[in-house]
Amino acid sequence: MRQILEIVVPLALPTVLYLLWVQLVRPDGPGAAPNWQAMPWLWLAGAGAALLALFLFVVTVHFGTDVRGTYVAPQFKNGQIVPGHVVPAPRHD
Repeated sequence: MRQILEIVVPLALPTVLYLLWVQLVRPDGPGAAPNWQAMPWLWLAGAGAALLALFLFVVTVHFGTDVRGTYVAPQFKNGQIVPGHVVPAPRHD
């Protein structure tokens, strides 16, 4: 669920908003099918990628961790999976 909210929604949001806008302002009525070939796919993909990059940057900066140290990746030891963790750096007070 988290991946959907963090990746799919920012990528798809510009396209969804564009399709809603096209349906509201269509001269031939709101129920007509959109012309899929005339849609600005490159601009929509670029806007989605930019929104995703901005979202991930904001989430990383705002909700990042202040823990300084070395990240240890998950490992398989003695038949158990040891989750990834951060080994704090030694303090030099």
